Formats: sequence, structure tokens, C-alpha cells
Amino acid sequence: MRKVIVLAFQSLDGVIQAPGSEGEDPSGGFDLEGWTVPYSDDVMNEEMGKQMTPPFDLLLGRKTYDIFASYWPHQENDPFRGVKKYVVSSDDSLNTDWEGTIQIKNDVVAEIEKLKRQDGPMLQVYGSSDLIQTLFANDLADELWLKIIPVTLGKGKRLFREGTIPAAFELKESKVSPNGVIIASYKRAGEVKVGSF
Repeated sequence: MRKVIVLAFQSLDGVIQAPGSEGEDPSGGFDLEGWTVPYSDDVMNEEMGKQMTPPFDLLLGRKTYDIFASYWPHQENDPFRGVKKYVVSSDDSLNTDWEGTIQIKNDVVAEIEKLKRQDGPMLQVYGSSDLIQTLFANDLADELWLKIIPVTLGKGKRLFREGTIPAAFELKESKVSPNGVIIASYKRAGEVKVGSF
């Protein structure tokens, strides 16, 4: 059984939109693109390097796939060379020229469940904020690998939105970078427990 791992840069107020650069995702008038860049440091870069070392396959939404496909195949150090890229998109215009690209068009939940039952490496999800909501609503995310940036943005797409099911997670590992980024990995851990003081 393969795991679905959601990797995300997240602000303190839960925003994940356009963390990397201008032009990444200005939808909804979002004008703070590239908000993680000033917080990059050796510790965070080393962690990203470890997390992006195969074996893994990618599970991506259309917008993130288009961003990745326009950049990574042209880089000598492409960490996704030889990696299968499963892209959730109902659009027939999807360009699948990037080596190893497989389109998921119909019954997304059933197709992801089928992928999870197969033998193979973990499925890593980057960006793909709409796809992530489908994963959270259908209990398909097994782990969260978060980089929590010490900034509030007040607007933008959030990691957890309406439709996320109640779910407990267990902290697997954490560290803090010199620039104050909390790097934390969580695994799914059953139901939410409640009580009272």
C-alpha cells in the first residue's frame, strides 16, 4: 500500500498559495507571491533536498503540474526525472509530454484509492491546493510534511478549508530552522478524541 504525502509551505494563518515566486498563482488577486523566499536557509533547503529524493511518484493538480512541467524538464538537476507524474485534470488539453505523465480524468477519488492500493513508492503532493481539499475530504492523505513559515498573510488559499474531515495526526518529526521555520511531519492517527477539563 502506498502513502499519499502532502508537502506544503504554510503561513501561521494557514495560507499555502503561491509560496515560491511571482506569477505562481495570483488568482483571487493574491499579491504576496513568493512569501517563503526570505525565510529560506540551509536547514530548510537540506530538508527539502531529503524529501525530494526518490523513490516517490507525484500526484498533482493541473495548475501545479503546468508550473512544474514548464520548468523542471529543462533543468539538469531535475529531481522528478524518472518519476511518474499523476495529474488530476478533466481537461483534454493537458500536455503529457513530460516523461512519465499519466492523466487522471474520471472519478478522482476512486482512481487515487486504486493508486494507493498498488505497490510502488509514496505519492508526493506539492501545491495543488484544490486537489488537497479532495484528499482531506475523503481521508486520502496519510502524512503531512509541513514547513510553517513565521508570517501571517491574511488572505489566500488555505491548507485546510471547508470540507476537511475531522482527523487526528501524530507528530513524527520536527525541527526549527535558523530563520524560524517549523519543519514538522505528521502521520494520520485515527479519529479525533474529545474530552473536558
